[in-house]
Amino acid sequence: MTLGLPQWGLGWALLGAVLITTPLACSAEDAIAPDAAPTTISSVEDDSFQALQSADVVYLGERHDSTADHAAQLEIIAGLYAENPDLAIALEMFQRPFQPVIDRYLAGEISEAELVIQTEYLERWGFPWEFYAPFLQFAQAHELPVLALNAPAEITRQVAREGLASLAGDDLRYIPPLTEIDTSNADYRAFVAEAFGAHGAHGGFNLDNFFAAQVMWDETMAMTIADFKTANPDTQVVVLAGNGHVIYGHGIPDRVERRLGDDLAQQIVILNPIEFFKEEGGAIADAFWYSD
Repeated sequence: MTLGLPQWGLGWALLGAVLITTPLACSAEDAIAPDAAPTTISSVEDDSFQALQSADVVYLGERHDSTADHAAQLEIIAGLYAENPDLAIALEMFQRPFQPVIDRYLAGEISEAELVIQTEYLERWGFPWEFYAPFLQFAQAHELPVLALNAPAEITRQVAREGLASLAGDDLRYIPPLTEIDTSNADYRAFVAEAFGAHGAHGGFNLDNFFAAQVMWDETMAMTIADFKTANPDTQVVVLAGNGHVIYGHGIPDRVERRLGDDLAQQIVILNPIEFFKEEGGAIADAFWYSD
């Protein structure tokens, strides 16, 4: 089974070494799946949607280039907001140094065009702005907070090339303490190793550093979510991120739980799952969402 990176929903292209069209070999035989098979949801009217409504954090795993996935995300966000307007939207697509820019946009101080420019969105993410503009527009219209989740691309690339030990000083400003970057999950490492092996050690990367960069990315997003939930315990957080950061919980969800405790109610949703996800068996996620 091979998948293109956009199909998998990974952001590894931003490391500067992996081309977005390169095939990615995928297998999760060694991954630890949750206990139950995913439920099926196709509408906010479905009974199974209630599990999302009652969750503290909802992860909507996307393929970054899928318009159907983005339409589903907006439908789900609107459905959750209708039930509970105490909602925040957390986006992998923005990096943490640009949180003040997002806040200025939400406050009406800058235009959408200025938001795109000042967050360096096109340079740092690159997928069409039209895919993500509706989420910012919805948040502004309904006065919802938006969280810029991601680590700065410069830091991710540095770790991928030189390892975590190369970070010092201002490098550490937007990421968790190095002691919190847990690379011990052997199943996750094996999964990432397959992707790495499919590409080879391009651009001077080695597997240890490549995996450390991926985990640092996940830990930064998890820290941002956990810090927000600690300050706003009653606010539901909806996370938009690539599938590879949420399946089996290895990327972001397990690391949020580590910070906040296992009483936290989380739901992982894979949007419009391709055959690979359906063939894996077990619970690669809590739910599969199918667009009409």
